[in-house]
Amino acid sequence: MLELGPMLRALMRNKIGALLIALQIALTLTIMVNAIFMMLARSAQMARPSGLDEQNTFYLTNTVFAPNYNLQAALAQDLQRIRQTPGVVAATQINAIPLSGGGWSMSLQNKPGDDIDGTGVAVYMVDEQGIAAMGLELIAGENFAPSDVIWRDQGATEWPAKIILSQAMAAQMFDGDWKKALGQTLYINNHEPMQITGIIKSLQAPWNGWDNVENAMLVPQQLDSRNSRFFIRTEPGRRDALMPQLEKALAESDKGRIVRNMKTMEQTRADSYREDLATYNILLTVIIVLTLITGFGIVGLAMFSINRRTRQIGTRRALGASQWQIMRYFMLENLLISGLGVLLGIGGAVGLNIWLVSTFAMKPLTPGLLLVGCAALLAVGQLAVSYPALIAARISPATATRGRA
Repeated sequence: MLELGPMLRALMRNKIGALLIALQIALTLTIMVNAIFMMLARSAQMARPSGLDEQNTFYLTNTVFAPNYNLQAALAQDLQRIRQTPGVVAATQINAIPLSGGGWSMSLQNKPGDDIDGTGVAVYMVDEQGIAAMGLELIAGENFAPSDVIWRDQGATEWPAKIILSQAMAAQMFDGDWKKALGQTLYINNHEPMQITGIIKSLQAPWNGWDNVENAMLVPQQLDSRNSRFFIRTEPGRRDALMPQLEKALAESDKGRIVRNMKTMEQTRADSYREDLATYNILLTVIIVLTLITGFGIVGLAMFSINRRTRQIGTRRALGASQWQIMRYFMLENLLISGLGVLLGIGGAVGLNIWLVSTFAMKPLTPGLLLVGCAALLAVGQLAVSYPALIAARISPATATRGRA
């Protein structure tokens, strides 16, 4: 307390420099806290489980160009060839790939009628091996039987009588209680009934930025299409060896089509979140740069203050002040400046977050993160001033008294 008066008077003599550092700390806190908040949100989004066995799954595209091609017979032969390959757990034809950015979506209603609001759901057309091929977990009900699977011609509007929903979709359709969904009937195209025969734990849609990304539906259909995909799951550790082997086997077995675009689910996830990862890294870089600039600014102000007060420091040393007391003086002085900056920064951080919430529909900033940001910047301030304070503490009384005030 005895040092507080001289400390404040010294700061008032250099109030512009102290105020600039406080404003710099405030700006850093404002940006840093909100950037970390956005980074945590991005990280949580990128870490969401897709529901798939990503480490052991891949897919490829089958494009037919030959005329008079028997698509249904060829598809059956291809699936048999893939499934009989040693190391393959399961395989299915599929219309869309999770997290790929492109796919099918429909609207499901609890009641029929054109005036009934529906809920969006991603649609995956698979056969009886769809669940096994994707590595999904069936938590209720039963899988499709081979007799449930029907062919879907291009342009067709009919849907099968059975469906399997993700747990999130089932919960959304039945007031948060997914267990009520099993055996219930939903309606597609406003009128067509579809019975829920199974519930899978999780499966993401093809669009990672969609609000209903956890809403997914499996339907027992095979596409009669010249452009289709095979989704394949292998035994653990055998995926990379089987990929070129299966690609070559399929390509050589039929010259009337092209096998292309082979890709793992891990690659698909990386591509899907490439922009999110880039944003994460940019925000991290901004935080590091701002923190370093703030730290160097504190060092510069402290060194300037020490150079101006060399004689004063020497006098205090001659009167018996210890090196620790000199260090403590400058560290407390910095704590006052940093405290002012943190107080201003709290207001700035909250204000910026309010704007982000209203503009981008983000979640509000958590108080815990704000406190962590304040503590971090106070610690940065103390760390930055510690070196100049140590230099000041090492000034000898004799050297200081020869200097000019």
